Amino acid sequence: MALSINGDTVSECSEASTLMDGSVISNVPDRHGFLGGAQYSPEPRQGPPPETVLRRERKWLKMLGKWNFYMERNYRNIKERCRKGIPMSIRPRAWLYLCGGQMLLSKHPGRYEDCLNATADAKCLEDIKKDIHRQFPTHEMFSSEDKPGQQELFNVLKAYTIYNPDIGYCQAQAPVAAFLLMHMPAEQAFWCLVSISDKYLQNYYSPNMEVVQRDGFILQGLLKKVCPQVYKHLKKVNAEPMFYCTEWFLCAFTRTLPWDTLLRVWDVFLCEGVKVLFKTALVVLIGCLGTAKSRRNCPGLCETLARLRNPPEELLNEETLIYNINRLDITERDFQIEHQKQSKIIKMEKLAKKNGEQSR
Repeated sequence: MALSINGDTVSECSEASTLMDGSVISNVPDRHGFLGGAQYSPEPRQGPPPETVLRRERKWLKMLGKWNFYMERNYRNIKERCRKGIPMSIRPRAWLYLCGGQMLLSKHPGRYEDCLNATADAKCLEDIKKDIHRQFPTHEMFSSEDKPGQQELFNVLKAYTIYNPDIGYCQAQAPVAAFLLMHMPAEQAFWCLVSISDKYLQNYYSPNMEVVQRDGFILQGLLKKVCPQVYKHLKKVNAEPMFYCTEWFLCAFTRTLPWDTLLRVWDVFLCEGVKVLFKTALVVLIGCLGTAKSRRNCPGLCETLARLRNPPEELLNEETLIYNINRLDITERDFQIEHQKQSKIIKMEKLAKKNGEQSR
């Protein structure tokens, strides 16, 4: 409801909320710890019935107790249970095991503390300090400098620059690290970040971003196979893959999806790998531009990119998105073919560039 005071219109907020930068910020966090912003979810989630959740928790506890056996002998079971959604109470431990963070933690006891105590590159530290306050500022962990989240985020990102000085710090790692810190202690979040950066998103955070560019063109090739109409539209308006998929891939959708949906995507992502990011991107592309009407409403590049940055709410519903990801008609062979194709193109371009420089 709006009130008029001396001719000016102001928002009438409840006693449990205030205004911050034009947005209503609640004093009562939602179930994920958000006080406002795009990720705020005040309504209760319509999840599985309690008896189903309890049954799934028991199954997960059994799997985590015999993790190596299940990974080696019954991976299909893990995969199916990740697709159904990991129970909230189990998720932090399950993610730690799924991505290999637990293995790294056990293999390198005390390494995180050693990294914290080491002297880091001054430029990296300066860049990290600039980015800390930008990560989920409406979340209770990161809403101000005196909250524990900002210091823990600084520590995790600093430790990574020591652990992997060749990469150092990339701005896109900050939301991923912050997202992990919302679910687990700093040391566990650090090892998960190491695994995600060095295994799942290998070379994504290198300065030239060559691998992200390659994967953008792989995404484009897969889109041509599953939905040629959207592929043609993007080509028509000159929407290069890097215009729309860079943040999706680099931040693993942490800046894009509604929170409950993001958690479900990460359940599958940490189990099945980076191909889940490709499938999520394809579902978003098709959901935004898959109909003739939606494409007519996006006649140019600006309209098209605006549509991709603001997908329809019903498309991003957790059950809908996961269902569409799982039913997408893409095989491992399709990924391999596109990967080989784009890798060959990059190799040829590098060779041509080298030959051109030598002939000068």
